[in-house]
Amino acid sequence: MPQNNLNLCPECGNGNLISDNARGEIVCNVCGLVLTQKLIDSGPEWRAFSSEEANRKARVGAPTTLTLHDKGLSTMIGWKNKDAFGKSISPKMKAEVYRLRKWHVRTRTNKSIDRNLAYAMNELDRFSSQLSVSRELKESAAHIYRKMAHKNLIRGRSIEAMLIASIYLSCRLNNIPKTLDDFTEFALVDKKKIARCYRLILSELKVNIQVSSPINFIPRFCAELNLSGRTQNRAAELLKLAKKYHLTAGKAPTGLAGAALYVAAIQEGERRTQKEISLAAGVTEATIRNRYKEMVNHLRFDLKP
Repeated sequence: MPQNNLNLCPECGNGNLISDNARGEIVCNVCGLVLTQKLIDSGPEWRAFSSEEANRKARVGAPTTLTLHDKGLSTMIGWKNKDAFGKSISPKMKAEVYRLRKWHVRTRTNKSIDRNLAYAMNELDRFSSQLSVSRELKESAAHIYRKMAHKNLIRGRSIEAMLIASIYLSCRLNNIPKTLDDFTEFALVDKKKIARCYRLILSELKVNIQVSSPINFIPRFCAELNLSGRTQNRAAELLKLAKKYHLTAGKAPTGLAGAALYVAAIQEGERRTQKEISLAAGVTEATIRNRYKEMVNHLRFDLKP
């Protein structure tokens, strides 16, 4: 037997079906056959005729998020000492509500992991604001940190170092051009601790991270050095050539990006000094010089000194 097509009437084979929301039925417009009845309406039971009225009648809260220690699911007792009618409550009721508020706050973080997550998520907000991290990256970093917390691997380690390592890993997974030096500027822990926590996360979560492409750093460095789009495109072409001739293996991506920009800026008539590029790339002038010499010697560029 042929299978029934839900988009066609089984009686006449017509595809012109009408959905009657008032009756909860789907009816064929040609022969009048009722295909489905008693449909469930998943929408609200109220009607609204403006966006303000819809917002006023809505009874749902904010969506769940991993960036809150309770994922935004718990409730809060408001700090307004008023009843449902907007009238002030009696002094005796104020004392009772104050006691309820106090115990409500205590029970929300009665476990050690809840207290840990509450502190870590507040720090995540701070880092995200200082580093201009997007909401998606923030959620990804919170997800990584929660995995490590549930594996009980935060104990004995710096919460801040583990949190920065989680943000750095989420940046690497999403090809965001960030280095560990970008995070140490706002951190109270040293780079070695962050790198140690980063390696721990990689081994525990079994994440396979590819080496960052130096091309990802080109737009960022161009913006800091105020270089044109022609120079940016030329630097990307140089890096592709360098990869083709195996000049990028084992080299730091920031140093390669800086050297490519140095060569491209000279070729496009927007010369920048090695010191300017080294400050933008976060590497030494010697690194820029060495990568530059390798590119010029292997790719046979004729550049004026």
